[in-house]
Parts: sequence; C-alpha cells; structure tokens
Amino acid sequence: MENNKVGTYNFVAEPFHVDFNGQLTMGVLGNHLLNCAGFHANDRGFGIASLNEENYTWVLSRLAIELEDMPYQYEDFSIQTWVENVYRLFTDRNFALINKDGKTIGYARSVWAMISLTTRKPADLLSMHGGNIVDYICDKDCPIEKPSRIKVGSDKVASSHTARYSDIDINGHVNSIRYIEHILDLFPIEYYKTMRIRRFEIAYVAESYYGDELNFYKEEVNPGEYNIEVKKSSGEVVCRGKVLFI
Repeated sequence: MENNKVGTYNFVAEPFHVDFNGQLTMGVLGNHLLNCAGFHANDRGFGIASLNEENYTWVLSRLAIELEDMPYQYEDFSIQTWVENVYRLFTDRNFALINKDGKTIGYARSVWAMISLTTRKPADLLSMHGGNIVDYICDKDCPIEKPSRIKVGSDKVASSHTARYSDIDINGHVNSIRYIEHILDLFPIEYYKTMRIRRFEIAYVAESYYGDELNFYKEEVNPGEYNIEVKKSSGEVVCRGKVLFI
C-alpha cells in the first residue's frame, strides 16, 4: 500500500540540460522535481489543473536538495516523490533521485502551501475535498535535514539583476527555478570546476515581477557554505538560499 503512494518518473539527461561538466544542472533538477510533484498530485486528484477550476493553486515555499552525485549526459535516471506530512496550511513533500544503476544519489525536501487565486491567502488543506489528501501520507525515509532558517548579515550587494522576459512564468511573476539559477551564478566557474554542490536550499518569501530590480547578498558562514538573500530595490525580501560546496 505504501508503494502505491510513491510516484516514480523517468527522465534522460539531455545535452541541453547539462553543464560544462556534462552533469545535470541544479536548475533542471529543480524543474524535474516540481514537475514530479505536479504529476503525483494530479494522478491523485489534487493537481493544479483541477485546483485552478476551484480557484486555488499550489505554491512552493521551501526546497532543500542534498546530493551525492548528478546524472551525466544521456544517462537515464528517475525521481520518486511522496507526501510526508499534511498540516492545516502546509504539506511536506519529499523526493529521491535515482541513477541509471538504481542507486539513490540524492534526496530533496519541500514545503508547499495551497493558496486562493483570489485572495492569495493559504487554504485549509484539511478541509479541501474532505481532507482526503491525508490518505496519501507515506512513511518512506528521507534521510536529509529539513530546510533550515537562513539568515544573511551582509549588507553588501554581490550582484543585481533586473527581471526580464525569460524570468517570467505563466503566473506573471519570476519563476521559482530562475532564482536558483541566479543564485548559482553568484559563484565563479572555478568553484564548479573544483567542487560540487553538496546541499542547496531556497525559501521563498514574496513574489517579484517583470522589471523588478533584484539585489543579491551573499555571506560565507562556514568554509564553502554560503547564505544568500534576494531583495527588491525597495528592500523587500523575495527569497533566501543556502549553497554548500564540497
């Protein structure tokens, strides 16, 4: 029964999905994770398409990814996803990344909210559809730490970016994956030549839109471990991130 609660989805690391090392990029992996969450929810009756008919949608709040390795160009791999917990306003969804040999090479934890498209306020998950989302809670292990509380003490702007056409998604705001890509662009290519990302975290705070000036603040809190904060020019925090290189 527990196995029926886990969705497994197969992929190939396409040439345009890998970086100069020939490995899948974090941005593409993030996209795949979000797609798998959508597939899994849709197959069980609480996907975005059906929710939109009721004027609701899912919003990603937090994501933490921990990796031992990444798939290489042309390699087959799969992603498993399952619901770990359901609370009144949030749900925890986990993922496992499995390589071509069937070995688990990474895990991810995510936190989601369901919001009203009218009020932009969270919905009560335990009252939606009779609360049947709890039927899909699965007791499958995800042996990585939950997303942490990220604080950035630096007030020095490391980089700035004006949100453009390629940043904007179907909801009219900056795509959640684009923040991941912009954060990873804060580091020189030498980092990616000599190290790999062991853990990546992002916490979304507010939406940003076309034309917004985004300022990125970066602080090294431990050797190879960086906390990131993204703010609008008004000072409003948009998201926070953490990157751990090893």
